[in-house]
Amino acid sequence: MNRNVYLEKLIKKKHNGMIKVITGIRRCGKSYLLFNLFNNYLIREGVKEDHIIKLALDDRTNAQYRDPDKLCDYVHSMILDKDMYYILLDEVQFVNEFEDVLNSFLHIENEDTYVTGSNAKFLSKDIITEFRGRGDQIHLFPLSFSEFMQDNPMEMEQAWQELFIIRRIATNFRNEK
Repeated sequence: MNRNVYLEKLIKKKHNGMIKVITGIRRCGKSYLLFNLFNNYLIREGVKEDHIIKLALDDRTNAQYRDPDKLCDYVHSMILDKDMYYILLDEVQFVNEFEDVLNSFLHIENEDTYVTGSNAKFLSKDIITEFRGRGDQIHLFPLSFSEFMQDNPMEMEQAWQELFIIRRIATNFRNEK
């Protein structure tokens, strides 16, 4: 799926010295934007894959990194040279004291940090204040009709019907969880 507006926002914030925080409701595409679109952009730009540190913190196999000290140790252990490293953390609210962890990454000279978060605790906080003016928020919205049409060359009426069905299925899926 094409989310160029949001991808461009991330690209413009690259290397700005701040933590890039992607927020939005559940299932709106935060992880896809970060781990697929932005990750692929970095690789196309020549960033080596071992210079992209990616962790999905909602994945049980990464549960050990929910501990703030283990996450810090892991990230520091992955940074092996003076080249730029990109830290991509999905669902950072799973980490205790995530604000302190992210602020500590700002002390690494050759890092650029991007995170997603979506639970009520994370969204209810003033993220920019939490990072003491060192955070830059991008709020992601669910797929718009114009975004849907970019990837679906079909008649307008058929597209409305398909998008309606997709949203209804997504709503039912969320309500079942």
